[in-house]
Amino acid sequence: MPNIDPTHRLLLASGLVILIGIFFVLASIAKLGEASNFIAKPVLRGFAVGLSITIIIKQLPNIVNVKPTHSDIFHYVNDLALGLPHWNMTGLAIATVALIFLKIFARWKIIPGALLVIAGGIALDVYGFTAAHGVTAVGAIKLSLEWPTLPNLSRSEWIKMAELAIAMLMIIYAESYGSIRTFAIKHGDKSSPNRDLLAFGISNIASGFFHGMPVGAGYSATSANEAAGAQSRWAGWIAGIIVLGLVLTLLPWIEHTPEPILAAIVIHAVRHSISWDAFRPYFLWRRDRTIVVSAVLAVLVLGVLNGLIAAIGLSLIMMLRTMSDVHVAWLGKLGDGHDYVDLKHHINAKKIPNVLIARPESAVFFANAERIFAYIQQKLERTPETQVIIISLEETPNLDSTSLEALRDFADTMQKRSIHLILARIKYPLREIFEAVNLPEIPASSYSGGFSVDDAVIEANKKLS
Repeated sequence: MPNIDPTHRLLLASGLVILIGIFFVLASIAKLGEASNFIAKPVLRGFAVGLSITIIIKQLPNIVNVKPTHSDIFHYVNDLALGLPHWNMTGLAIATVALIFLKIFARWKIIPGALLVIAGGIALDVYGFTAAHGVTAVGAIKLSLEWPTLPNLSRSEWIKMAELAIAMLMIIYAESYGSIRTFAIKHGDKSSPNRDLLAFGISNIASGFFHGMPVGAGYSATSANEAAGAQSRWAGWIAGIIVLGLVLTLLPWIEHTPEPILAAIVIHAVRHSISWDAFRPYFLWRRDRTIVVSAVLAVLVLGVLNGLIAAIGLSLIMMLRTMSDVHVAWLGKLGDGHDYVDLKHHINAKKIPNVLIARPESAVFFANAERIFAYIQQKLERTPETQVIIISLEETPNLDSTSLEALRDFADTMQKRSIHLILARIKYPLREIFEAVNLPEIPASSYSGGFSVDDAVIEANKKLS
């Protein structure tokens, strides 16, 4: 938008932030935050590590005063490496010393380490040391307190801003979600995704009316908050009041803060997330090792937003892989009671003559239905004496259309082979589905008795007599 004057650009930016907030509120009302539950913990931990590495790498140009021309991480690192002859070693030394002091001060929570390091950096700049060695300071900051106003934009501009707002929302939530879930897990806190969406919405709407920037839970800022010892939501209020006081009274001094100092504070804040401890359980348990490493690489290769999408995809693949595996237990009667248990794990359990009892060990759904019923049919072919097949559906609360078709085809095959089919442990929603679709292959007599497995065996014996 090269021909737009700066004032109108500010109005467009404010409108964009307001729309981001509105979309966040709508997402909260629609309870879209629940979709975040599909991200598994190993994926989330890998995402957090990848994000931390990205943040640290992105801080290096502020330290060595070399500006990469590429945005993707690997070309970005290559640009930094090629610029090694032009690195500002003084900036690197300042950042290194700052990191050392931050690590020392971190031993005592009562000492505001970041504040002391910033004060030292300001002193270096005020006395001309940084300028003499080509180290860049923050520079002039022009701030003004704005009255809340709704930007006066045309309808077409609002529509264009809405398209951008959706993309911005995804980018903001991608990093914010990683921050919230990672630190909630770390500290044993309970997160509420829909509440978080609402909070982001209200914050962005307020920020937009005051001509502010988009609001989110940035990973580096969240890490810095934790490193400073924040324990409750009051930390944000106190920090906001202090920042306002500093801006109103010490802004000319803040302008002298060297950029390597700020970069060192960010690096120190996020470095705790890059730890072997994040991966140790998965390698010790030999579970999900590929998943957690892939999540790290997804963020590094694809970026934050696409990395999060890839992470969600990995989680869904994990879930579908687990749920689609075919595990069917064959049940037998334990002693003289009413319990029916897996014959594989209970050698004392007895088979019921001429009756086969199958229990799918996971919910039957579109990805595994045909394979489950095919597996049961193969078992029947190996036991030609079977006259009654009982299927316990206790793990299946509902059936989709694919599963219904697979069950119907299986029941039809049983009828043709003169094998009685009885469905046990049927949940009420599933019973309502059977009554609604009224499949002739699955008569009400095969499930309407509210059969437990023991009841189903009694019914089977009646059919055999």
